[in-house]
Amino acid sequence: MYGTALKKTALCAALGIGLAAMAPGAVLAQNVDGAIAGRATAGDQVTVTNQATGFTRTVQVSGDGSYRVSQLPVGNYALQVSRDGQPTGEAVTVSVTLGNATTVNVGSGGAVDLAAVQVIGSRVISPVDVSSTESATNITAEEVERLPVERDVASVALLAPGVSGGSASFGGVSFGGSSVAENAFYVNGLNVTDFYNRVGFSEAPFDFYQEFQVKTGGYSVEYGRTTGGVVNAVARSGSNEFHYGASIVAEPRAWKSSARDSYLDGDRYISRSQDSTAQTRANVWASGPILKDRLFFFAMYEGRDVEPESTNNTGTSFTRGSSDDGFWGTTLDWQVTDNNRLSLMAFSNETRYDNDTYAYDWDSGEIGDRLSQAYSENGGRNWALSWNSYLTDNLSMRLMHGTNERSALTASPNDGDCNYVTAGAGVPDPGVPLGCTTNATIYDRADEREQSRADFEWQLGDHLLRFGVDRESNTSDLSQDYAGPGGIQYNVYSTTPGAQVPGAGIVPPGYTAYVRARRYSIFGEFESINEAYYIEDNWSVTDNIVLNLGIRNESFDNRDAEGRTYIEMKDMWAPRVGFAWDFKGDGTTKVFGNIGRYFLPVANVINIKQGGALLDERTYYGFDGWEIQERDGVQYATPILGTQFGFDNSQGDGTVGDLRAEVDKDMDPVYQDELILGFQQQINSTWSWGARGIYRKLENAIDDINLTATHCGRIASRWVMANPGEDVTVWGDTDCDGVDDGYLTVDTSNAGYWTESDDYQYVNGEWEYVGSTPTGQWGWVKPDRDYKAIELQVDRAWDGKWAFNASYTLSWSEGNAEGPVNTDTNFGDTGRTENFDDPFVNYRGDGPLANDHRHQLKLRGTYAFTDHWNIGATVDARSGGPITAFGVGNPYNWKGYHSYYICVENCAPPENAAEGDTWSTADRVFEHSPRGGEGTMPWVIDVGVSLGYERTFDAGTLEAKFSIFNLFNRQEPVWVYQDLEPAVGDRDEFFGKERFLQAPRYGQLMVSWRY
Repeated sequence: MYGTALKKTALCAALGIGLAAMAPGAVLAQNVDGAIAGRATAGDQVTVTNQATGFTRTVQVSGDGSYRVSQLPVGNYALQVSRDGQPTGEAVTVSVTLGNATTVNVGSGGAVDLAAVQVIGSRVISPVDVSSTESATNITAEEVERLPVERDVASVALLAPGVSGGSASFGGVSFGGSSVAENAFYVNGLNVTDFYNRVGFSEAPFDFYQEFQVKTGGYSVEYGRTTGGVVNAVARSGSNEFHYGASIVAEPRAWKSSARDSYLDGDRYISRSQDSTAQTRANVWASGPILKDRLFFFAMYEGRDVEPESTNNTGTSFTRGSSDDGFWGTTLDWQVTDNNRLSLMAFSNETRYDNDTYAYDWDSGEIGDRLSQAYSENGGRNWALSWNSYLTDNLSMRLMHGTNERSALTASPNDGDCNYVTAGAGVPDPGVPLGCTTNATIYDRADEREQSRADFEWQLGDHLLRFGVDRESNTSDLSQDYAGPGGIQYNVYSTTPGAQVPGAGIVPPGYTAYVRARRYSIFGEFESINEAYYIEDNWSVTDNIVLNLGIRNESFDNRDAEGRTYIEMKDMWAPRVGFAWDFKGDGTTKVFGNIGRYFLPVANVINIKQGGALLDERTYYGFDGWEIQERDGVQYATPILGTQFGFDNSQGDGTVGDLRAEVDKDMDPVYQDELILGFQQQINSTWSWGARGIYRKLENAIDDINLTATHCGRIASRWVMANPGEDVTVWGDTDCDGVDDGYLTVDTSNAGYWTESDDYQYVNGEWEYVGSTPTGQWGWVKPDRDYKAIELQVDRAWDGKWAFNASYTLSWSEGNAEGPVNTDTNFGDTGRTENFDDPFVNYRGDGPLANDHRHQLKLRGTYAFTDHWNIGATVDARSGGPITAFGVGNPYNWKGYHSYYICVENCAPPENAAEGDTWSTADRVFEHSPRGGEGTMPWVIDVGVSLGYERTFDAGTLEAKFSIFNLFNRQEPVWVYQDLEPAVGDRDEFFGKERFLQAPRYGQLMVSWRY
């Protein structure tokens, strides 16, 4: 029997691959449907009929009494059991939700076992999917409409337990301790995740969606390329009845509280109180049959008017923006036959913002002359075409092909004439705006994903086999330069004489500020190809136990600007095993668990910066003050360059190097292992509760490391993409004759970096550099991230009167690596963090990570106090993240990256020196500054309330909802400055001070009409 099952499994895999091969580029879409399953009398027939579209599907109950109707579009179905062609019992209405199987057990007389289901109104729903081992939260658009939830996908994801918003400037969402750059987002099976930096995703307006599923762990092997979470959304579709409607969502500027300015010793250092946004979004939509019971459509257009206003931090300039681009989206569903369905989903979210920046007088509030103009464009067109087919009663197939486009363009009419200028805290204020442009970079990037999938599902007795293949080709076409003459950006920083500047050297005597003149340029077309195939067996071992056995094979292929593969990782096997035990045997209670491995691809930004002709020149000068200039009658300031004291182009010299010397030939992928054990129970017809324990461990990381030593001794500095703390194999000098001639391997756990200290001598009244002293070779620590959590959740389903959900998460996220981005240092360049630049950035750097929110409580609920009026409320409360006092440098090396050490003595050459005195960077005395050693930020508590009204008239249904977000206008810091030392021995007065705050309270009105 077991041998036969193995043969059938092999046959399934062969069939899946064969069918995929017959459809070039076609692979299977992620789960965008649901299912109905359960037990009934062997030999009976179970018929389900979609009450909106007329779609009908009949299956026969197997000999063991089980049945399953798979690949059902989300919606309500009439379920009827028949025997010998005659109905038995009454038909019941069953709700099918996204990615779930609704369990409906039927007795011998054809009656549904109501103990195993919830009956809400006249619909049967299944709060406990006893066939699933996943951890997921389903939320419908209808449910969100009753709550004060912002109308976007990220806000919906934040309703799930263990999910928190990113606190740095690059935003995002964190799942279970993972960084914000590790998630995946899907719409109707189309992957819309940003593959360039992996932080964002392509999004449609909220009214385009029908239902969401937020997967927070244990997801099936059909999902990959993520070590965080998955958000799966399905778009609205048409039915046999014509419906149409319109809605408007308004957020006037007057309904938003002023943001809080930040002060230090009475001086304002961040100006926010004049920042605000007014926006109005209005849409019209229609749906219905093109051909009754066969062909349906949904179409929507949304007009948008968004007008942001903001000042710069000093309050000397005022920027006014505008955007009025519209959105369009559509779905078409063609029930070609009873066994075949063709579906199209398409939308365009192209958007342009135009910004004008003016001189501004903070005290009077007067807006002066226009200083500059800039514009940005983003978004693109997206579509997915899928084919669902029931090949037999037990074998179904889904094929999908689609594209996802994301553009990113920033430019200004002043780009040719004006360099971008910034100044840090402590730099003298020139009293006029810095530079004559607010556009730092001329940036034009077009990303396009071409995705194909093929997925199959085969019921073979006790085994539900699922298998498929998928392929993505992700292409980024980029052109990027700094604005202004020479393509140079000027950044001015405060400092102290003799301070160490990272990558530059020692600040010359007499200078309390320095200028970094940075020239940056890159262009080219860059491609990554990700492929995978998987197979999974959902084995009903007994009537009460389901065992999920799956494995996924991934491959990643990253290519340089000339189309050559330079990072390739194959045969990455991701096994996942889970179980679900319906230990009462009635479908009301389950114990479940799973263990699995998940891989994360290399973002396209690495292709561009590692495999492109990158020019990154950084020249350092002393700051000799401001030069006041005039353009179009407006004054502005540019820095006067003093003594040059440093130059660095190690990050890119304008050529595509020998990438064999810059990429580990045997590099291992980023992957995470996860273990979950949970419990879920239906208490009665409306209440259910659950608990789960989670352990996640990041087992590997890829980052850029600065290799400066091999077996030959010290070598010229080279930046290598590699696995820190592991063997690194690169093209190099194998016989120490000064010529690269073959591959060599360096064990970076104890070698690869040449450390040194600088020596100085006091001559003729100045400290003179006299050379460096080697102190030895050191190696890197291995990346480490551990997430442990206990989650509790209780839910009361909506019954037309009230609904409630509460969750509490107790968690620990600890280690030395947050992930591909760094929240604590506000660094969002995915995969190129500073964490492993040299061995000492992370030396003794273990502790609570940036996404460590020890406690998190979430509440949401709705109460209808009349037939027409309801109130809703949400609470999201989480403890603050850790604060670290970052230093610069360490006891073992003169380099100036972030470190977990603070210099406390002999940090700079003595001011009162005698002729011939010597000083060395080795004389510095450091103290350990542990990760999270400065406590935590305040709790972030956000309360939302809404008042809703709904009434049906002959001409249609009117809905209105007024929501207030952040009701108590808490504006606590979500991120604070964590650089205690901007330079060795210096102390930053802004350390621990607030930088990013909670958004202030604002109101939103939504009014809709539908028929």
